[in-house]
Amino acid sequence: MAGTMFLVVFRNRKRADIDARAYARDAEAMDALARRQPGFLAFKSYTSEDGEVVALSEWADEASARAWGRQAEHALVQGEGRARYYASYTLFACDAPRIHEFEWKEPLS
Repeated sequence: MAGTMFLVVFRNRKRADIDARAYARDAEAMDALARRQPGFLAFKSYTSEDGEVVALSEWADEASARAWGRQAEHALVQGEGRARYYASYTLFACDAPRIHEFEWKEPLS
């Protein structure tokens, strides 16, 4: 994604005793809510073979990302995540990510 953005990387591992249905319900609700927030650009999540999850969210600026972190419903679910879902997590935030892009194009015949 070209241009200015604020990048948030959320690496996490779920607890062994997680209520998968409750987590999925909360995750779906938070995804929908985040997409309605001012400054939201994109969200993707990837799960590795060993169970670690890396979630990337892109925001127009730091203020938008921080506002999302303080959004009341999101803050409530964050607490639920610490209490019920996550064994561990690390959050990385970057206001000026270096962006390099490549897109392969088929040669003209």
